[in-house]
Amino acid sequence: MSTTEKITVTALAAALGVVTLAACGGESKDSSAGGSTSKTVTLVSHESFLASPSVLKEFTKETGYTVKVLKSGDAGAALNKEILTKGSPQGDVFFGVDNTLLSRALDNGLFTPYVAKGLAQVSDEAQLDKDKHRVTPVDTGDICVNYDKKYFADRKLAPPQSFDDLIKPEYKNLLVTENVATSSPGLGFLLGSVGKYGEEGWQDYWKKLKDNGVKVVDGWEQAYNGEFSGSAAGKKAKGDRPLVVSYATSPPAEVLYAKPQPTEAPTGVATGTCFRQTEFAGLLKGAKNEAGGKALLDFLISKTFQEDMPLNMFVNPVVKDAKLPELFTTFGVVIDKPETVAADKIAKNREQWVQSWSSLVLK
Repeated sequence: MSTTEKITVTALAAALGVVTLAACGGESKDSSAGGSTSKTVTLVSHESFLASPSVLKEFTKETGYTVKVLKSGDAGAALNKEILTKGSPQGDVFFGVDNTLLSRALDNGLFTPYVAKGLAQVSDEAQLDKDKHRVTPVDTGDICVNYDKKYFADRKLAPPQSFDDLIKPEYKNLLVTENVATSSPGLGFLLGSVGKYGEEGWQDYWKKLKDNGVKVVDGWEQAYNGEFSGSAAGKKAKGDRPLVVSYATSPPAEVLYAKPQPTEAPTGVATGTCFRQTEFAGLLKGAKNEAGGKALLDFLISKTFQEDMPLNMFVNPVVKDAKLPELFTTFGVVIDKPETVAADKIAKNREQWVQSWSSLVLK
């Protein structure tokens, strides 16, 4: 998840398909899985993975491995590609599968179990596969509706703060969200409505949301940087929707990349519309460089990487003693009571919910 200048770089990288994030270390021919002599370890990820070059160089210095990143669109699209290449993976580690899609990855047997070094420092609530260790928790974030402060101030209209608010007449034709079938934030927003209204009530809510003019686009990039009037990129694109499904940590990104930096974030967060997301990484089954993959998983939950994440990917660390940067805490929003749905309930019902949502909202 990211905005403005960072997304421009990220989108270009995604278009090229391959990004090398550290240039140190030599490389030799790969051998059998797990016994590779390659000094390159390949991370497959969604389009928003980003780390400071100095941090990746530190990994190379510590381990001798250079990190190469393959980006494959939104989290859902990236996972789909990995399932299609099951057994002959594109890389060694997959990063970016979250709790909305985790069971799909696990049911397809994508990962080789591994207990990452430092896992004891990761919060218990983030360890959704703690008995089998097929994936390692890396970060958390809250999917929430963001609003364009100027739009609402100019109209002397209070911005919405809850799921209930979004279906009120005064917010008609203002919200853009992502397709539940193709986007992790979109799916998270759907699950937030399930958490709020229950398995029997969410469909009625979405009928009302559709009647109130919600717009659906394929992914976060298009929604936030194309349709949303509050983001810097959205303004350039002449976006006309002042409400968007994004993250509670999107406002700090708008401040960080603005020149000059404002004293107040131009966007706000509707704190009663949030769903808690946890992202994981896993060692891909059939990885050519299994040793390098394990070293990378260790590094992803190291304090060095965890403290680098907030101002690169705008997510929260899962390591208990990782410190947050001042800009992140000043302009970010802490969500005390996000909606949640139990992992086993998501696994059991996700596909049915997605199909029902598609029939209801897209037709």
